[in-house]
Amino acid sequence: MFRWLDRVQPLGLLALRVVLGVIMVAHGYPKVFGGLSKHAAMVHSLGVPGWLGYVSAFAEFGGGLLLILGLFTRFAAFAVCINMLVAVFKVHLKNGLTGQGGYEFSLSLATVAFALIFFGAGPIAADWLFGTGGRGK
Repeated sequence: MFRWLDRVQPLGLLALRVVLGVIMVAHGYPKVFGGLSKHAAMVHSLGVPGWLGYVSAFAEFGGGLLLILGLFTRFAAFAVCINMLVAVFKVHLKNGLTGQGGYEFSLSLATVAFALIFFGAGPIAADWLFGTGGRGK
């Protein structure tokens, strides 16, 4: 009955990638361009090595850009997924699912990134230029 939806699945993957990428760039930009040392100090205060704050900021910003382009999508999605899971467990979990500072948003972003790890970029992506067809092979 809804087989026609199979033909437009690439648009669904494009939407997931672009929306996740824009959100990650929006959150990573202020960290990379003006707040790297502050973010690293915050990460260090969570009991994680401070240098991972730099990795986190670039995973957000750079990973977001790669997702928007559909370039190295599975790698970028993996970096974003790990980053968001750390945010869930180290920052937001204590606030509950839906309270002020809750983990529902970070968990949602991690879940979208998790799906992109398995589905790849889809055919509307720069990954296709490298012959991987968005499948990461």
